Amino acid sequence: MDNNIVRNVGIMAHIDAGKTTTTERMLFYTGVNNRIGEVDDGSATMDWMEEEKERGITITAAATTCFWKGHRINIIDTPGHIDFTIEVGRSLRVLDGAVALFSGVEGVEPQSETVWRQADRYRVPRIGFVNKMDRPAADFDRCVRMMQDILKANPVILQIPIKDGDEFLGVVDVITEEATYYDSKSRGLDYSVREVPEHLRDRTHFLKEKLMESLSEIDDEFMVGYLDGAQVDEAEIKRVIRKGTLNGVILPVLCGTAFKNRGIQPLLDAVVDYLPSPADVSPYEYWTEEGEKGYLQGTGEEPFSGLVFKIMNDPFVGQLSYMRIYSGELKTGDTVLNSSRGKTERVGRILRLHANRREEVKRVEAGDICAIVGLKGASTGDTLAHLDQGILFETIEVPVPVVSIAIAPKKKDELKKMWLVFNRYTVEDPSLNVKLDGDTGEVILSGMGELHLEIIMDRARREHNLEMLSSPPQVAYRETITKKMTGVGKYIKQSGGRGQYGHVVLQISPLEGADFAFENKIVGGVIPREYIPSIEAGVKETLEKGVALGYPLVNIKVELVDGSFHEVDSSDIAFKLAASMGLKQAVFKANPVILEPIMKVDINVPGDCLGSVIADVSSRRGRIAELGDRNDFKYIVAHIPLDAMFGYTTHLRSATQGRGYYTMEFFHYTPVPQHILENLMKNREKTVTEVLYG
Repeated sequence: MDNNIVRNVGIMAHIDAGKTTTTERMLFYTGVNNRIGEVDDGSATMDWMEEEKERGITITAAATTCFWKGHRINIIDTPGHIDFTIEVGRSLRVLDGAVALFSGVEGVEPQSETVWRQADRYRVPRIGFVNKMDRPAADFDRCVRMMQDILKANPVILQIPIKDGDEFLGVVDVITEEATYYDSKSRGLDYSVREVPEHLRDRTHFLKEKLMESLSEIDDEFMVGYLDGAQVDEAEIKRVIRKGTLNGVILPVLCGTAFKNRGIQPLLDAVVDYLPSPADVSPYEYWTEEGEKGYLQGTGEEPFSGLVFKIMNDPFVGQLSYMRIYSGELKTGDTVLNSSRGKTERVGRILRLHANRREEVKRVEAGDICAIVGLKGASTGDTLAHLDQGILFETIEVPVPVVSIAIAPKKKDELKKMWLVFNRYTVEDPSLNVKLDGDTGEVILSGMGELHLEIIMDRARREHNLEMLSSPPQVAYRETITKKMTGVGKYIKQSGGRGQYGHVVLQISPLEGADFAFENKIVGGVIPREYIPSIEAGVKETLEKGVALGYPLVNIKVELVDGSFHEVDSSDIAFKLAASMGLKQAVFKANPVILEPIMKVDINVPGDCLGSVIADVSSRRGRIAELGDRNDFKYIVAHIPLDAMFGYTTHLRSATQGRGYYTMEFFHYTPVPQHILENLMKNREKTVTEVLYG
């Protein structure tokens, strides 16, 4: 298959901007579906989970394939809710391009910014689509300005809306200077191309000139022809738009209304014309086991390589490993190397995806997105490669869970079943964590927000008939240190016969930009090399359990600087215990502090409620970062401790007569105030005020 006719694209946006509705229209117009699925009535193909149908939101990224004008388009419809941000991140990691969707009414919203930054992180070329242009308050120009001001993008307008009052009739194509009108009775299938309406002709001509000037800055050959007054054909204009899009210097912007079936065919054209093929984004960077950098061209002739970007457990076929194939080909029955884990895996069945429907195939090749059945040890972010190719691709960034609940099965004899079920969920979703609290004996489930945990609990009930008890949500606090210190750990035990001996000296210091770093500075064989991994393991276990109040210890660098060993009595377990003892001693001397997560909260309220909402934010220990107008509403951007945000949805609705709404995302960790610390100490039944703050 020719890589140049493939498009791997994602639909990304803020919640309720119309991602799933747009995807459903794409499937209809490309002939995949013979009916149009709707989010509101639970018939959307891409929202196939029961929880998605009930709530009318996308929870898990769904993949599908369609064909348009001789091109194969692999589409991933991603969630918009911040609790499921990992679904967006891991999808963008393996996609070549994206459609950034914006509501014509709200414009650039908080989660629009978040997914935009994620796309920047993976250098994903984008086109923009302003949706909901049929809504009375839709403002195309304002939305484009917000792209410039908030996202710092360089939008290039390729279409402008044709409206009669509040009714959206069609679009003007800036390139061809023609107008497309849609027949309201044909579900968008019938449309006519006419002259640009008189009231839009001057603006269309102005935007065409502006477009040509922007393209002249991208391509020197184009600039020469344009300045010489030569007639530039449509194909040449599209060539340079494509070049600028792939380089990330422009954002082509189109508009329409997915719900009213208008503007989707030109959007499909733009996906084909402007977004990259796998060949356009190669070469692909990788690292060898020795840490050397290399590149793959992404051809079918190269050895096989791919990246697992999602795990799903299917009740009928078992574990599905979603994979992007970067080079070579993969066939049913092949044995491949999981380079991330140093293990071999046998490929069972290979499936092409269409939401929750699958088509079995015998082989896939470079550029494909597929699902593999039969990989037992694969996890999100793992690199699979040919047996002779020990290479590693950049893995997938996993956000840190910020909310926790204690869970237990209603029936005591289902404890083992509970562990099995929730461990499966954590394999599917790395932003979810389940562990046993050593101090309280409780099973702690941690995730990205209240909705995230609520849906996981709901899935356990629906999918496994597992009825659960849970505590109210709790904040996922962290510990860290504030100064450099040294600790000594000695584990010596004599009990007749062979004893145990481990002795380490650890130096710890605050670390910025990472949770943990370990460095071995032993020279001269003071501690044999075979014991170093056990020392590091002892350090990691202690960091996970915490030292001061039992919360995970982060932002710390640990250096192994000295120690000693016994030729007979030393062992792995002795050095592991010694490392734990030494780390605890050093931490207690290094002025440890407790950190709490601070959330960036974007609150939208009617103007007459602004004062009371601001006062409430202050009462929640919040700090106002920004105030402004958003259509007829006021918006507040505030930094508020997560501890103060539980139940805020109900409170805000009550305070604004049901008209206010908000979104929030993790911002950073900061030390807790003294009175919060005291409450935490009471809850943990610890008395370490002197240890923490002298």
